[in-house]
Amino acid sequence: MDSLIEESASLESTPLPAAFSPPLSDKERSKLGHFQPPHGQGKHFISRRSLLDELFEVNHIRTIYHMFIALLILFILSTLVVDFLDEGRLVLDFDLLVYAFGQFPLVVCTWLCMFLSVLLVPYTLFHLWSQSQSGSHGQQRLFSWLFGSAFLLYQGLGLGFLPTYVVVTNSLPPASCFIVTLEQVRLIMKAHSFVRENVPRVLAWTKDKTGHGPVIPQVSQYLYFLFAPTLIYRDKYPRNPATRWGYVATKLLQVLGCLFYTYYVFVRLCIPQFRSISLQLFNLRAMVLCVFNSILPGVLVLLLGFFAFLHCWLNAFAEMLCFADRMFYKDWWNSTSYANYYRTWNVVVHDWLYYYVYRDFLLISQKRFRPAAMFFVFTVSAVVHEYILAVSFGFFYPVLFCLFMCFG
Repeated sequence: MDSLIEESASLESTPLPAAFSPPLSDKERSKLGHFQPPHGQGKHFISRRSLLDELFEVNHIRTIYHMFIALLILFILSTLVVDFLDEGRLVLDFDLLVYAFGQFPLVVCTWLCMFLSVLLVPYTLFHLWSQSQSGSHGQQRLFSWLFGSAFLLYQGLGLGFLPTYVVVTNSLPPASCFIVTLEQVRLIMKAHSFVRENVPRVLAWTKDKTGHGPVIPQVSQYLYFLFAPTLIYRDKYPRNPATRWGYVATKLLQVLGCLFYTYYVFVRLCIPQFRSISLQLFNLRAMVLCVFNSILPGVLVLLLGFFAFLHCWLNAFAEMLCFADRMFYKDWWNSTSYANYYRTWNVVVHDWLYYYVYRDFLLISQKRFRPAAMFFVFTVSAVVHEYILAVSFGFFYPVLFCLFMCFG
């Protein structure tokens, strides 16, 4: 995996040949600079579509999409027939969905508090710290320690502990827990990226003392970043000229369809299986049957989660914000190694781990401990995944931790 990461880094720093890149005007070249990372390092944002949007234009690939729709219709008909035969009527109460998304007003209030705090606290701390860097060297170090400690305290207590405390003390159901914990992790990563990308700019100004003061991002730029479907901060991103609201509506409806699809997968394939196993004596035979009977619904839920979130949800927000870089994933289905799958399944999170964990670890260690850097990346990813699952389901069962740390 080490060589693969190095290869990806070299590819990012290598410009495309002229034959593959259209000529740019002077105005376009000046705009392109806004999308480049500071000092020529980091992720480059370019205008591109999501891979599935391109593939679904091919009729043969779109057939797979139609097959999943047909399977959903079969699940619905099967559930209706079984409910009618068992109850003598059509049961359309969706009790599992109602339970999973319980206490939703509390979820909304918790998210609103998290969002407002991450909008105000990191930006205010950074703005005050940047103003303090015009003083003497001793004052700069003092204020750096002061504001740095305040930011870490906010990340650990304000965004780390308090949302978890709300989830645990109120015993939120699984789907509501997932919303709070996923947003909690997302906002922590966003705040870290904002500070990590802007601190070097202020330090560079402090060293050179060029201009009237350090370049401080505007509140509108930070606000846009908090909603943008990326975890890497830039002052500006490539933008599309207009929003296709029909496209947004289609993606949101597909998210809703995936939600009901998951409901029927659980109702038809999971609940009857686990209900029958719970009535039997648990032994090795029951465990093996349970595992293999869960493979099909597990794969379906995995595919639905990928399609609903990484494709539909992120593309819907990208379209509403005119965000032009839609590479939220790559062709992970063609992966022949776990390393390639790890880098292509979720590009949004992989970019954050690569630039802020792997590369910063190498920067601190002066590029001497590459295996330790990779091990640290997998550890961080595994721990965060297990934290989300343990808090959401209410028990610790480290399947993903073993998957990341052993096979990874």
